[in-house]
Amino acid sequence: MSEELVCQAHSTPRAALFWTTLAFFGGFAGVSAFGPIVSTMKAGMGLDPLLMGLLAACPALSGSLLRIPFGAMVDRMGGKWPILVLLTLAAIGVAGMTFVFTLSPTPKASHYPWFVVFGILCGCGIALFSVGIPTVSYWYPQRTQGSALAVYAGLGNLAPGLFALLLPFLVTALGYTVSYVMWMVMLVLLIAMIALFMKDAPYFQYKQMGIDIDPDALLLACGEELVPSGTALASIRKAGADWRTWVLTFFYFISFGGFIALTVWFPTYWSERFGASLTLAGALTAAYSLSSSLLRVAGGYVSDKVGGERLTSAAFIITGVGAVIVALAGGAMVAAVVGAMLLALGMGFANAAVFKLVPRYSPTAVGGAAGIVGGLGAFGGFVIPPIMGLFVHGMGRDGYAMGFVVFLGFSLAALPLLVLLRRRQPIDA
Repeated sequence: MSEELVCQAHSTPRAALFWTTLAFFGGFAGVSAFGPIVSTMKAGMGLDPLLMGLLAACPALSGSLLRIPFGAMVDRMGGKWPILVLLTLAAIGVAGMTFVFTLSPTPKASHYPWFVVFGILCGCGIALFSVGIPTVSYWYPQRTQGSALAVYAGLGNLAPGLFALLLPFLVTALGYTVSYVMWMVMLVLLIAMIALFMKDAPYFQYKQMGIDIDPDALLLACGEELVPSGTALASIRKAGADWRTWVLTFFYFISFGGFIALTVWFPTYWSERFGASLTLAGALTAAYSLSSSLLRVAGGYVSDKVGGERLTSAAFIITGVGAVIVALAGGAMVAAVVGAMLLALGMGFANAAVFKLVPRYSPTAVGGAAGIVGGLGAFGGFVIPPIMGLFVHGMGRDGYAMGFVVFLGFSLAALPLLVLLRRRQPIDA
């Protein structure tokens, strides 16, 4: 009996949180694969605004759509192998871009399809978010999962902002080829460290060792409260049949999809609308992205105090106001920066508030709802930049500012849906 109480698994919850967060941080940098440099590539490749928007957004395509299947894989095999697969695909994408830059330091129009493919591969790392959530959850008891996941999401979300700041500086100082070689080396080292040091939760380690798993004994020996139920597909189906899941998906489409979209769009906006240098555009984009990521962490605490519905409502009002200020700023850069920071505040708070509402409105299918909301909501990062590009196509230089009315429209559409959602609250609410 005493042998049953000795945990046969290796590693610790803190170590698992560290490696999972580091993997997400490295993978999520793919959001900024093109954002900081797309305006520079625009001239050499002869891109019109729509193609430019598509190129900037293509990492978000794979990053959003792959979240659902790879998140579900964790229940079958743990998080380590899905993380390694996604990071490897991202590294292949970076290696491909490095190869193109080596052949032609100034990209040409004929390279455009290749950059789309490599951008989609880079975006695979973004899908790590849905892998890390259950990976961390299996390691931590439920009473401490909230803080652990806040650390995971908050620190991981800092990657696009830091990369938007770093990549333009590297490109300016060292050139495209060296900059992407350094990124590729970073990913390869990260993959090697994850392969060597990361361990799955005790349940999956026991499964790999062929040891019979008794959930009660696993709890006593290793402290693992959650074990896979094997009903991921059923959970997704149940959540998909509830209209409230799709309302929350739309909210996340605006907030997190908008966060990704603006992280890739802002560098072009600052450089094309105000003539900002590559490094200044990267710094301003980093200010937006880092602020929104940190405010997401703070928003989790605020939503606990005031409720997810109230915070979501306030967040979309702030987002709408920020969008109006940027759209009407014209050539006033200070006003545009103020509007951008309001967008960061609104989207950061909304990102936290929406996931506060997921278990409230889908209490019996939290995993499925989280997969749909997180995966399809992030798809906004792919859809929104090309829409904003259409404003540039139709209005010229002024379109870079007027494209932000897209977020005003989305915010106004979200408010009545939020009222409807509150009127149809769960019976036990």
